[in-house]
Amino acid sequence: MSRTEQLVPVLKKLRLSGVLQTMDLRVRQAADDSLSFEDFLHLLLADEVERREAKQLYLRLRRAQFDQDKTLEDFDFSFNPKIPKAKVVELCAGHFVEKRENVLLIGPSGVGKSHIAQAIGHRACRAGYNVLYQPARRMLSELRASRADGSLERRMLRYTTPDLLILDDLGLQPLRQDEPEDLYEVIRQRYERGAMVITSNRAVEEWYPLFGEPLMASAAMDRLLHHAHIIEMPGHSYRNPPRPTKAVALPKEKAAEA
Repeated sequence: MSRTEQLVPVLKKLRLSGVLQTMDLRVRQAADDSLSFEDFLHLLLADEVERREAKQLYLRLRRAQFDQDKTLEDFDFSFNPKIPKAKVVELCAGHFVEKRENVLLIGPSGVGKSHIAQAIGHRACRAGYNVLYQPARRMLSELRASRADGSLERRMLRYTTPDLLILDDLGLQPLRQDEPEDLYEVIRQRYERGAMVITSNRAVEEWYPLFGEPLMASAAMDRLLHHAHIIEMPGHSYRNPPRPTKAVALPKEKAAEA
């Protein structure tokens, strides 16, 4: 039995079997470069740390349930110069997540709200935070359904425990039945305990009627806006940009006069 074969059960017991993936490479490197035992061990363990971090990042991105792999590098800021690029880049640094603050992305359909929201979430995953991305309609539908089978409390934890919750397209449709109360409860439980990113094509002042009851609306919005970064994103849809206007040719006489 080779030395490597003897190491396999030991590494498995220590939960370090991933070391075997680069051991042969590091052994050859140690021999070629005359590495010390300490240097060899450091390289081998550094490989394992990198491997584990990559696996954890993969799991965080998978659990986040992003619609697509939208990153900051993919976003075309030149399409709409009105979008505050410096502010978006600052938010991608993730300090607001650490401070448990909120980000509200406001603007018409197609200006890139969902892209930026997911790009912020992607960076948060890379920073080690647990993130969940959900269309607001899906979250509210799931919470409404959980009332029927008595699992509301357990389902609510799905939305109140992540470090960052991203709700996309809030207010796209009117809230019905117990949805205003469920939305209020998510906001209440996350207040100063977890960060949120919310996108909407409604202006902030139009959010109050979503809750129906004025007192509940006031309580929800007070918490939501207390630590909030509001980014307004005006402009045309990226999916359907305005057509360039064609220049009208002037008659020769008019052109000469001009």
